[in-house]
Amino acid sequence: MKNHTRIVLSALFLSFVFILAGCFSSELEKSESQKSESESKKEVSTLRIAIPKDAGPLNIYTSNSDFDYLVELVFDKLFAPSPYVADPEPWLAESASQIDPLTWVVKLKPGITWHDGQPFTAEDVKFTFEYYRDGTPNRHSHHVSEAPSITKIEATDSQTVRFTCEYACPTLAHITLADLPILPKHIWQDVKEPLNHTGLPVGTGPFRLVEHKPDELYRFQANEQYFKGSPAVKELVMPVIKDPSATFNALRAGEIDIAAREVSPELLDTFKNLPDMKVVRTAPLSLVDLRLNYERPPFNQPEFRRALSLAIDRQKLVDTVLLGQGRAGTKGFPHPDSPWTNPDLNTPFDQDEAKRILEQLNFNDHDGDGIRETVSGTPLEFTLKVASTEPTWIRTGELVKNQLEDVGIRLTIQALDPGVVRGLTKSREFDIFISNSTPHSAADPDQFITMQRSGNLWKKELPYPEMDALFEEWKQTTTIEDRKNVLFRMQELFNRQPTSVVLYYPDEYWAYRTDAYDQWMESPGYGIVHKYSFLPSDARGGAVVHE
Repeated sequence: MKNHTRIVLSALFLSFVFILAGCFSSELEKSESQKSESESKKEVSTLRIAIPKDAGPLNIYTSNSDFDYLVELVFDKLFAPSPYVADPEPWLAESASQIDPLTWVVKLKPGITWHDGQPFTAEDVKFTFEYYRDGTPNRHSHHVSEAPSITKIEATDSQTVRFTCEYACPTLAHITLADLPILPKHIWQDVKEPLNHTGLPVGTGPFRLVEHKPDELYRFQANEQYFKGSPAVKELVMPVIKDPSATFNALRAGEIDIAAREVSPELLDTFKNLPDMKVVRTAPLSLVDLRLNYERPPFNQPEFRRALSLAIDRQKLVDTVLLGQGRAGTKGFPHPDSPWTNPDLNTPFDQDEAKRILEQLNFNDHDGDGIRETVSGTPLEFTLKVASTEPTWIRTGELVKNQLEDVGIRLTIQALDPGVVRGLTKSREFDIFISNSTPHSAADPDQFITMQRSGNLWKKELPYPEMDALFEEWKQTTTIEDRKNVLFRMQELFNRQPTSVVLYYPDEYWAYRTDAYDQWMESPGYGIVHKYSFLPSDARGGAVVHE
């Protein structure tokens, strides 16, 4: 890459994003360019949005990627909207230039202020990156400390930041700068225990969080001085409604205007036929998968994990559980619509091959009860854990149970509190559990690298010579295309012996009341409930998908 050039993608990369954008047919009837002048300037005083769970006071250190759409109402990033698009656009940044394989220089937009009126400067960016890198880990830390590893952050003047990486970082602007929300130094420099910080957040974003009642309510007010323009909605009131049935009853009754929760397949026709209601389909970047405990026998055997993957008829899951509203997970992990995913990934359904592998492993049914045993005589019987609040996942688990019994593996379904299920990756108290991967896990290429080393999909302390060798090769690449090529090979290796067996990529449908607000826009991986839906039309730019 030439010195002082702004991020440039190869022709192939650009072609991919145009194809991707074409696939994101969100069924929004009017593109922003087609809206009338009166529509584009329409302002709404209050919008009521039900959210499925409480995220605390939007402390970045206690939040996770499930709440990115809330966090980003308050905080901005240097590039937008995310690493989930091929070519993020400058946001807080004015430009980013790669000087050499290890060095980037970022120029900031002038005149931006924090919600409390303090000026936003390069010192805030320097502080944020160092705070993420050197302090208590959070969901963003890996983008500074490992993939990539940024060794030096310098504020060379009030509007310029210079980044130096430990090894080549050709995708820094595309991924890291498009993922990390920037914190105000004048507030966070005094926070010594970030996990315990409970103050309402101060950001540069289009909304200020002015009220939070735990497990009850969020209330946001528009930032009239937002550098991208005053938001079209002046107040967002967000009641926390955990039960899906209660959520959609409230929407049907007009008690809320939209839910930050997808409409389940069985409710689609009902909502499509309601007056003053619209249902739109978006192209999500999420997936539902089986997580396998690779530290427990026999899941610690790569071929056993491969046999499990082959034994599952993913299309049948889509047809039966999702009523056809999704795609079978035959492309494996990560999500196939990410511009960073190998388009040739393949995880087929082949029960005969699964049986052959199990027999090759000497897992046979010695007592004739239909369930195979290990060489030591232990039956292949396992517990499949699933969140009790996810009826679609429970039905999915029942079908997976039946399919695995066809190859001689028995599952017992155990429904648990969702908080317990979320903690299983860390506690390791499971054989298999059903999970979902948000775009941060399913579409962010650096997160895929980190997950192979963090304990999520693998632990770097456990032997994995093939993946380790590819990781070292990945670190040596100096161009986006070379890095992608190595990443694609890592994905192929992972899917041959997966610790995440992708079941399906669900479609997402969103229902909203057109009489309340009808300027929703899609952003890949975020659906329609995100800050870009509330910005003036000329500020939405490349952050949204247009028809």
